[in-house]
Amino acid sequence: MASIANIVLGVGGGVAAYKVAALLRLFTEAGHDVRVVPTRAALTFVGTPTWAALSGHPVSSEVWDDVHEVPHVRIGQQADLVVVAPATADLLARAAHGLADDLLTNTLLTARCPVLMAPAMHTEMWLHPATQDNVAVLRSRGVEVLDPASGRLTGADSGPGRLPEPAEIFAAATRLLAGRSSVADLAGRHVVVSAGGTREHLDPVRFLGNRSSGRQGYALAATARARGAEVTLVAANVALPDPAGVKVVPVVSADELRDAVRAAAGDADAVVMAAAVADFRPRDTSDAKIKKGEGEPTEIALLRTPDVLAEIAAQPRSRAGQVVVGFAAETGDADGDVLSHGRAKLGRKGCDLLVVNEVGAAGHPTGFEGTDNAAVVLGADGSEIPVPLVSKEALADVVWDLVAQRLPAVRREQQPPR
Repeated sequence: MASIANIVLGVGGGVAAYKVAALLRLFTEAGHDVRVVPTRAALTFVGTPTWAALSGHPVSSEVWDDVHEVPHVRIGQQADLVVVAPATADLLARAAHGLADDLLTNTLLTARCPVLMAPAMHTEMWLHPATQDNVAVLRSRGVEVLDPASGRLTGADSGPGRLPEPAEIFAAATRLLAGRSSVADLAGRHVVVSAGGTREHLDPVRFLGNRSSGRQGYALAATARARGAEVTLVAANVALPDPAGVKVVPVVSADELRDAVRAAAGDADAVVMAAAVADFRPRDTSDAKIKKGEGEPTEIALLRTPDVLAEIAAQPRSRAGQVVVGFAAETGDADGDVLSHGRAKLGRKGCDLLVVNEVGAAGHPTGFEGTDNAAVVLGADGSEIPVPLVSKEALADVVWDLVAQRLPAVRREQQPPR
Protein backbone atom coordinates (compact mmCIF):
# COMPACT_ATOMS: atom_id res chain seq x y z
CA MET A 1 0.00 0.00 0.00
CA ALA A 2 1.30 3.39 -0.96
CA SER A 3 0.62 5.21 2.34
CA ILE A 4 -0.49 4.69 5.90
CA ALA A 5 -4.27 4.44 6.29
CA ASN A 6 -6.81 4.51 9.08
CA ILE A 7 -8.67 1.23 8.70
CA VAL A 8 -11.78 0.10 10.54
CA LEU A 9 -11.90 -3.69 10.70
CA GLY A 10 -15.44 -4.84 11.43
CA VAL A 11 -15.75 -8.44 12.59
CA GLY A 12 -19.01 -10.34 12.17
CA GLY A 13 -20.30 -13.18 14.32
CA GLY A 14 -19.17 -16.21 12.36
CA VAL A 15 -16.76 -19.02 13.13
CA ALA A 16 -14.41 -17.62 10.45
CA ALA A 17 -13.72 -14.69 12.80
CA TYR A 18 -10.58 -16.52 13.94
CA LYS A 19 -9.08 -16.02 10.47
CA VAL A 20 -9.54 -12.26 10.74
CA ALA A 21 -6.78 -12.09 13.36
CA ALA A 22 -4.36 -12.95 10.52
CA LEU A 23 -5.91 -10.22 8.36
CA LEU A 24 -5.44 -7.72 11.19
CA ARG A 25 -1.81 -8.73 11.41
CA LEU A 26 -1.34 -8.10 7.67
CA PHE A 27 -2.75 -4.60 8.04
CA THR A 28 -0.64 -3.69 11.06
CA GLU A 29 2.54 -5.15 9.56
CA ALA A 30 1.92 -2.91 6.53
CA GLY A 31 2.00 0.04 8.94
CA HIS A 32 -1.71 0.87 8.99
CA ASP A 33 -3.61 2.06 12.03
CA VAL A 34 -6.47 -0.38 12.59
CA ARG A 35 -9.50 0.01 14.85
CA VAL A 36 -11.34 -3.29 15.36
CA VAL A 37 -15.11 -3.02 15.74
CA PRO A 38 -16.64 -6.46 16.42
CA THR A 39 -20.30 -7.30 16.73
CA ARG A 40 -21.49 -8.76 20.02
CA ALA A 41 -21.72 -12.19 18.38
CA ALA A 42 -18.14 -11.90 17.06
CA LEU A 43 -16.84 -11.68 20.63
CA THR A 44 -18.29 -15.14 21.23
CA PHE A 45 -15.73 -16.52 18.78
CA VAL A 46 -12.70 -14.24 19.40
CA GLY A 47 -12.57 -12.15 22.57
CA THR A 48 -11.80 -8.49 23.19
CA PRO A 49 -8.24 -9.08 24.53
CA THR A 50 -7.13 -10.63 21.24
CA TRP A 51 -8.38 -7.72 19.12
CA ALA A 52 -7.00 -5.12 21.53
CA ALA A 53 -3.57 -6.76 21.73
CA LEU A 54 -3.23 -7.13 17.96
CA SER A 55 -4.55 -3.67 17.07
CA GLY A 56 -3.13 -1.64 19.95
CA HIS A 57 -6.51 0.04 20.45
CA PRO A 58 -9.37 -0.46 22.90
CA VAL A 59 -12.18 -2.59 21.50
CA SER A 60 -15.92 -2.32 21.95
CA SER A 61 -19.05 -3.42 20.16
CA GLU A 62 -21.34 -1.01 22.01
CA VAL A 63 -22.52 2.44 20.99
CA TRP A 64 -22.70 3.45 24.69
CA ASP A 65 -19.03 2.95 25.55
CA ASP A 66 -17.00 6.20 25.70
CA VAL A 67 -20.06 8.19 24.69
CA HIS A 68 -18.25 11.53 25.18
CA GLU A 69 -16.10 10.64 22.16
CA VAL A 70 -19.21 9.92 20.04
CA PRO A 71 -17.65 6.72 18.63
CA HIS A 72 -20.69 5.75 16.56
CA VAL A 73 -19.99 8.81 14.39
CA ARG A 74 -16.28 9.51 14.77
CA ILE A 75 -14.98 6.05 13.88
CA GLY A 76 -16.64 6.05 10.46
CA GLN A 77 -15.84 9.71 9.77
CA GLN A 78 -12.13 9.23 10.39
CA ALA A 79 -11.71 5.99 8.39
CA ASP A 80 -9.91 5.71 5.06
CA LEU A 81 -11.31 2.21 4.58
CA VAL A 82 -13.83 -0.03 6.32
CA VAL A 83 -13.33 -3.80 5.97
CA VAL A 84 -15.94 -6.23 7.31
CA ALA A 85 -14.94 -9.89 7.69
CA PRO A 86 -16.63 -12.21 8.10
CA ALA A 87 -19.73 -10.50 6.75
CA THR A 88 -22.48 -12.85 7.88
CA ALA A 89 -25.91 -13.10 6.26
CA ASP A 90 -27.38 -11.15 9.18
CA LEU A 91 -24.75 -8.42 8.93
CA LEU A 92 -25.22 -8.07 5.16
CA ALA A 93 -28.97 -7.75 5.72
CA ARG A 94 -28.60 -5.10 8.41
CA ALA A 95 -26.14 -3.12 6.31
CA ALA A 96 -28.35 -3.29 3.21
CA HIS A 97 -31.37 -2.02 5.16
CA GLY A 98 -29.53 0.72 7.02
CA LEU A 99 -30.06 -0.68 10.49
CA ALA A 100 -27.85 0.73 13.23
CA ASP A 101 -28.22 -1.31 16.39
CA ASP A 102 -24.55 -1.63 17.34
CA LEU A 103 -21.26 0.20 16.87
CA LEU A 104 -20.33 -1.55 13.60
CA THR A 105 -23.59 -0.85 11.78
CA ASN A 106 -23.48 2.77 13.01
CA THR A 107 -19.95 2.99 11.63
CA LEU A 108 -21.10 1.67 8.24
CA LEU A 109 -23.76 4.41 8.07
CA THR A 110 -21.35 7.23 8.91
CA ALA A 111 -18.38 6.08 6.78
CA ARG A 112 -17.82 8.02 3.56
CA CYS A 113 -14.77 6.02 2.58
CA PRO A 114 -14.59 2.79 0.54
CA VAL A 115 -16.21 -0.23 2.21
CA LEU A 116 -15.12 -3.82 1.60
CA MET A 117 -17.18 -6.77 2.82
CA ALA A 118 -15.98 -10.39 2.79
CA PRO A 119 -18.95 -12.75 3.22
CA ALA A 120 -18.79 -16.07 5.05
CA MET A 121 -21.77 -18.34 5.75
CA HIS A 122 -23.22 -21.71 4.80
CA THR A 123 -23.90 -22.30 1.12
CA GLU A 124 -27.69 -22.29 1.49
CA MET A 125 -27.56 -18.92 3.25
CA TRP A 126 -25.29 -17.39 0.61
CA LEU A 127 -27.46 -18.63 -2.26
CA HIS A 128 -30.76 -17.61 -0.64
CA PRO A 129 -32.55 -14.93 -2.70
CA ALA A 130 -32.71 -12.61 0.32
CA THR A 131 -28.92 -12.67 0.72
CA GLN A 132 -28.35 -12.25 -3.00
CA ASP A 133 -30.73 -9.27 -3.04
CA ASN A 134 -28.93 -7.71 -0.10
CA VAL A 135 -25.57 -8.15 -1.81
CA ALA A 136 -26.95 -6.58 -5.00
CA VAL A 137 -28.23 -3.60 -3.02
CA LEU A 138 -24.87 -3.08 -1.32
CA ARG A 139 -22.98 -3.35 -4.59
CA SER A 140 -25.34 -0.88 -6.24
CA ARG A 141 -24.35 1.60 -3.52
CA GLY A 142 -20.67 1.16 -4.25
CA VAL A 143 -19.82 -1.32 -1.50
CA GLU A 144 -17.18 -3.84 -2.59
CA VAL A 145 -18.64 -7.26 -1.70
CA LEU A 146 -16.25 -10.09 -2.43
CA ASP A 147 -17.46 -13.46 -3.63
CA PRO A 148 -17.00 -16.12 -0.96
CA ALA A 149 -14.60 -18.95 -1.66
CA SER A 150 -15.68 -22.55 -2.14
CA GLY A 151 -14.44 -25.22 0.23
CA ARG A 152 -14.86 -26.80 3.64
CA LEU A 153 -17.34 -25.01 5.88
CA THR A 154 -18.40 -25.71 9.46
CA GLY A 155 -18.71 -29.43 10.19
CA ALA A 156 -18.77 -31.69 7.15
CA ASP A 157 -20.41 -29.15 4.83
CA SER A 158 -18.57 -27.91 1.76
CA GLY A 159 -19.44 -25.41 -0.96
CA PRO A 160 -19.46 -21.68 -1.72
CA GLY A 161 -19.60 -19.61 1.45
CA ARG A 162 -16.08 -19.94 2.84
CA LEU A 163 -14.33 -16.73 3.90
CA PRO A 164 -11.72 -15.69 1.31
CA GLU A 165 -8.18 -16.13 2.58
CA PRO A 166 -6.77 -13.19 4.60
CA ALA A 167 -4.17 -12.50 1.91
CA GLU A 168 -6.91 -12.22 -0.70
CA ILE A 169 -8.94 -9.80 1.45
CA PHE A 170 -5.75 -7.82 2.10
CA ALA A 171 -5.09 -7.59 -1.66
CA ALA A 172 -8.64 -6.37 -2.28
CA ALA A 173 -8.18 -3.75 0.44
CA THR A 174 -4.95 -2.66 -1.20
CA ARG A 175 -6.81 -2.11 -4.46
CA LEU A 176 -9.48 -0.03 -2.74
CA LEU A 177 -6.94 2.17 -0.96
CA ALA A 178 -5.27 2.74 -4.32
CA GLY A 179 -8.63 3.69 -5.84
CA ARG A 180 -8.55 0.84 -8.34
CA SER A 181 -11.86 -0.96 -7.73
CA SER A 182 -14.34 1.79 -8.55
CA VAL A 183 -14.89 0.56 -12.11
CA ALA A 184 -15.40 -3.09 -13.05
CA ASP A 185 -13.82 -2.63 -16.48
CA LEU A 186 -13.74 -6.38 -17.16
CA ALA A 187 -17.42 -6.95 -16.36
CA GLY A 188 -19.05 -9.16 -18.99
CA ARG A 189 -15.69 -10.55 -20.12
CA HIS A 190 -14.44 -14.11 -19.89
CA VAL A 191 -10.71 -14.47 -19.33
CA VAL A 192 -8.53 -17.56 -19.12
CA VAL A 193 -5.39 -17.58 -16.99
CA SER A 194 -2.81 -20.35 -16.65
CA ALA A 195 -0.66 -20.62 -13.54
CA GLY A 196 1.96 -22.80 -11.89
CA GLY A 197 4.51 -25.14 -13.37
CA THR A 198 3.88 -28.31 -15.34
CA ARG A 199 5.46 -31.64 -14.43
CA GLU A 200 6.66 -34.15 -17.01
CA HIS A 201 7.05 -37.50 -15.27
CA LEU A 202 9.90 -39.92 -15.82
CA ASP A 203 8.39 -42.42 -13.39
CA PRO A 204 5.79 -42.20 -10.58
CA VAL A 205 8.34 -40.38 -8.36
CA ARG A 206 10.53 -38.22 -10.62
CA PHE A 207 9.65 -35.49 -13.07
CA LEU A 208 11.04 -32.57 -15.04
CA GLY A 209 9.59 -29.32 -13.73
CA ASN A 210 10.39 -25.86 -12.45
CA ARG A 211 10.11 -23.65 -9.37
CA SER A 212 6.94 -21.78 -10.30
CA SER A 213 4.64 -21.31 -7.29
CA GLY A 214 1.69 -20.06 -9.34
CA ARG A 215 1.49 -16.83 -7.31
CA GLN A 216 1.56 -14.53 -10.34
CA GLY A 217 -1.12 -16.48 -12.18
CA TYR A 218 -3.31 -16.59 -9.07
CA ALA A 219 -2.84 -12.83 -8.63
CA LEU A 220 -3.93 -12.34 -12.24
CA ALA A 221 -7.02 -14.50 -11.71
CA ALA A 222 -8.05 -12.81 -8.44
CA THR A 223 -7.47 -9.34 -9.86
CA ALA A 224 -9.49 -10.07 -12.99
CA ARG A 225 -12.34 -11.34 -10.84
CA ALA A 226 -12.16 -8.19 -8.72
CA ARG A 227 -12.48 -6.18 -11.93
CA GLY A 228 -15.66 -8.03 -12.85
CA ALA A 229 -14.49 -10.77 -15.20
CA GLU A 230 -15.62 -14.38 -15.37
CA VAL A 231 -12.34 -16.22 -14.80
CA THR A 232 -11.17 -19.71 -15.70
CA LEU A 233 -7.87 -20.55 -14.01
CA VAL A 234 -5.89 -23.52 -15.35
CA ALA A 235 -3.62 -24.42 -12.44
CA ALA A 236 -0.61 -26.70 -12.84
CA ASN A 237 0.54 -28.17 -9.52
CA VAL A 238 -0.23 -25.13 -7.38
CA ALA A 239 -0.49 -25.35 -3.58
CA LEU A 240 -2.45 -22.12 -3.05
CA PRO A 241 -6.07 -21.56 -1.99
CA ASP A 242 -8.46 -21.18 -4.91
CA PRO A 243 -9.27 -17.50 -5.56
CA ALA A 244 -12.85 -16.73 -4.56
CA GLY A 245 -15.33 -16.74 -7.43
CA VAL A 246 -12.88 -18.28 -9.90
CA LYS A 247 -13.33 -21.57 -11.78
CA VAL A 248 -10.16 -23.60 -11.21
CA VAL A 249 -9.15 -26.43 -13.54
CA PRO A 250 -6.25 -28.46 -12.06
CA VAL A 251 -3.73 -30.03 -14.45
CA VAL A 252 -0.34 -31.72 -14.16
CA SER A 253 1.48 -31.96 -17.50
CA ALA A 254 2.00 -29.66 -20.50
CA ASP A 255 -0.40 -31.79 -22.56
CA GLU A 256 -3.11 -31.51 -19.91
CA LEU A 257 -2.59 -27.77 -19.65
CA ARG A 258 -2.78 -27.42 -23.42
CA ASP A 259 -6.08 -29.30 -23.58
CA ALA A 260 -7.60 -27.31 -20.70
CA VAL A 261 -6.53 -23.92 -22.04
CA ARG A 262 -7.75 -24.67 -25.55
CA ALA A 263 -11.09 -25.90 -24.24
CA ALA A 264 -11.60 -22.73 -22.18
CA ALA A 265 -10.21 -20.26 -24.71
CA GLY A 266 -12.93 -20.71 -27.32
CA ASP A 267 -15.21 -17.98 -25.94
CA ALA A 268 -12.56 -16.05 -24.00
CA ASP A 269 -11.95 -12.34 -24.48
CA ALA A 270 -8.39 -12.75 -23.20
CA VAL A 271 -5.98 -15.60 -22.56
CA VAL A 272 -3.06 -14.94 -20.20
CA MET A 273 -0.45 -17.67 -20.14
CA ALA A 274 1.37 -17.12 -16.85
CA ALA A 275 2.15 -20.81 -16.27
CA ALA A 276 5.73 -22.02 -16.58
CA VAL A 277 5.27 -24.84 -19.08
CA ALA A 278 8.10 -27.37 -19.23
CA ASP A 279 9.84 -27.25 -22.61
CA PHE A 280 10.78 -30.93 -22.61
CA ARG A 281 9.44 -34.26 -21.40
CA PRO A 282 11.13 -37.65 -21.12
CA ARG A 283 10.71 -39.71 -24.29
CA ASP A 284 10.35 -42.88 -22.26
CA THR A 285 8.47 -43.21 -18.99
CA SER A 286 8.24 -46.02 -16.48
CA ASP A 287 5.14 -47.21 -14.65
CA ALA A 288 7.33 -48.22 -11.70
CA LYS A 289 10.02 -46.30 -9.88
CA ILE A 290 13.37 -46.63 -11.64
CA LYS A 291 15.79 -48.20 -9.18
CA LYS A 292 19.46 -47.37 -8.76
CA GLY A 293 21.95 -49.95 -9.85
CA GLU A 294 21.86 -52.45 -12.69
CA GLY A 295 19.47 -51.43 -15.43
CA GLU A 296 19.32 -47.74 -14.57
CA PRO A 297 19.42 -45.41 -17.62
CA THR A 298 22.75 -43.80 -18.44
CA GLU A 299 20.98 -41.02 -20.31
CA ILE A 300 17.42 -39.72 -20.65
CA ALA A 301 16.14 -38.83 -24.10
CA LEU A 302 13.89 -35.76 -24.21
CA LEU A 303 11.11 -34.63 -26.50
CA ARG A 304 9.73 -31.13 -26.91
CA THR A 305 6.40 -30.37 -25.28
CA PRO A 306 3.76 -28.38 -27.19
CA ASP A 307 4.26 -24.61 -27.33
CA VAL A 308 0.86 -23.75 -25.90
CA LEU A 309 1.27 -19.97 -26.10
CA ALA A 310 2.33 -20.04 -29.75
CA GLU A 311 -0.53 -22.39 -30.62
CA ILE A 312 -3.14 -20.19 -28.92
CA ALA A 313 -1.74 -17.06 -30.58
CA ALA A 314 -1.55 -18.69 -34.03
CA GLN A 315 -4.94 -20.36 -34.17
CA PRO A 316 -7.86 -18.41 -35.67
CA ARG A 317 -9.40 -16.42 -32.84
CA SER A 318 -12.87 -17.86 -32.35
CA ARG A 319 -13.71 -14.69 -30.43
CA ALA A 320 -13.12 -11.50 -32.38
CA GLY A 321 -10.62 -9.22 -30.67
CA GLN A 322 -9.30 -11.90 -28.31
CA VAL A 323 -6.13 -10.68 -26.59
CA VAL A 324 -3.35 -13.20 -25.92
CA VAL A 325 -0.71 -12.50 -23.29
CA GLY A 326 2.42 -14.52 -22.60
CA PHE A 327 4.97 -14.55 -19.80
CA ALA A 328 8.69 -15.01 -20.34
CA ALA A 329 11.03 -15.84 -17.48
CA GLU A 330 14.44 -14.93 -18.90
CA THR A 331 18.11 -14.70 -17.98
CA GLY A 332 20.81 -12.86 -19.87
CA ASP A 333 23.62 -14.76 -21.58
CA ALA A 334 26.38 -14.33 -24.14
CA ASP A 335 23.80 -13.95 -26.92
CA GLY A 336 21.88 -11.07 -25.38
CA ASP A 337 20.27 -9.53 -22.33
CA VAL A 338 16.86 -10.29 -20.87
CA LEU A 339 15.01 -7.76 -23.02
CA SER A 340 16.61 -8.80 -26.30
CA HIS A 341 15.61 -12.39 -25.61
CA GLY A 342 12.12 -11.16 -24.72
CA ARG A 343 11.71 -9.21 -27.94
CA ALA A 344 12.78 -12.23 -29.96
CA LYS A 345 10.34 -14.44 -28.07
CA LEU A 346 7.50 -11.98 -28.67
CA GLY A 347 8.13 -12.27 -32.40
CA ARG A 348 8.23 -16.07 -32.30
CA LYS A 349 5.16 -16.52 -30.13
CA GLY A 350 2.92 -14.11 -32.01
CA CYS A 351 1.05 -12.91 -28.91
CA ASP A 352 -0.27 -9.41 -28.31
CA LEU A 353 1.64 -8.79 -25.08
CA LEU A 354 4.62 -10.50 -23.47
CA VAL A 355 5.49 -9.94 -19.81
CA VAL A 356 9.24 -10.35 -19.48
CA ASN A 357 10.81 -10.80 -16.08
CA GLU A 358 14.33 -11.74 -15.07
CA VAL A 359 14.75 -14.84 -12.96
CA GLY A 360 17.69 -16.35 -11.18
CA ALA A 361 18.56 -18.68 -8.38
CA ALA A 362 16.23 -19.33 -5.46
CA GLY A 363 15.83 -16.15 -3.44
CA HIS A 364 16.02 -13.89 -6.50
CA PRO A 365 13.69 -10.93 -5.75
CA THR A 366 11.62 -11.36 -8.92
CA GLY A 367 10.09 -14.25 -10.79
CA PHE A 368 9.55 -17.65 -9.25
CA GLU A 369 8.28 -18.25 -5.71
CA GLY A 370 8.40 -14.68 -4.35
CA THR A 371 5.54 -12.33 -3.52
CA ASP A 372 6.89 -9.45 -5.64
CA ASN A 373 7.80 -9.11 -9.27
CA ALA A 374 9.34 -6.66 -11.73
CA ALA A 375 8.89 -6.84 -15.47
CA VAL A 376 8.81 -5.13 -18.81
CA VAL A 377 5.60 -5.64 -20.77
CA LEU A 378 6.33 -5.78 -24.49
CA GLY A 379 3.58 -5.15 -27.01
CA ALA A 380 3.29 -6.43 -30.57
CA ASP A 381 2.75 -2.77 -31.48
CA GLY A 382 6.30 -1.97 -30.33
CA SER A 383 5.36 -0.63 -26.92
CA GLU A 384 7.50 -1.30 -23.85
CA ILE A 385 6.04 -0.71 -20.38
CA PRO A 386 8.54 -1.12 -17.51
CA VAL A 387 7.08 -2.17 -14.16
CA PRO A 388 9.38 -1.69 -11.15
CA LEU A 389 9.46 -4.14 -8.25
CA VAL A 390 5.88 -4.32 -6.98
CA SER A 391 3.54 -6.92 -5.54
CA LYS A 392 2.37 -9.57 -7.98
CA GLU A 393 -1.17 -8.19 -7.55
CA ALA A 394 0.02 -4.75 -8.66
CA LEU A 395 1.75 -6.24 -11.70
CA ALA A 396 -1.47 -8.12 -12.48
CA ASP A 397 -3.35 -4.81 -12.49
CA VAL A 398 -0.87 -3.38 -15.00
CA VAL A 399 -1.39 -6.39 -17.26
CA TRP A 400 -5.19 -6.10 -17.10
CA ASP A 401 -4.96 -2.35 -17.77
CA LEU A 402 -3.10 -3.11 -20.99
CA VAL A 403 -5.48 -5.94 -21.91
CA ALA A 404 -8.52 -3.73 -21.31
CA GLN A 405 -7.07 -1.09 -23.64
CA ARG A 406 -6.85 -3.66 -26.43
CA LEU A 407 -10.27 -5.28 -26.03
CA PRO A 408 -12.91 -4.25 -28.57
CA ALA A 409 -15.46 -1.71 -27.42
CA VAL A 410 -18.41 -3.97 -28.24
CA ARG A 411 -19.01 -6.26 -25.30
CA ARG A 412 -21.22 -9.18 -24.48
CA GLU A 413 -24.50 -8.64 -22.74
CA GLN A 414 -23.73 -8.01 -19.09
CA GLN A 415 -23.92 -10.93 -16.71
CA PRO A 416 -26.00 -10.73 -13.50
CA PRO A 417 -24.24 -8.93 -10.63
CA ARG A 418 -21.52 -10.97 -8.93
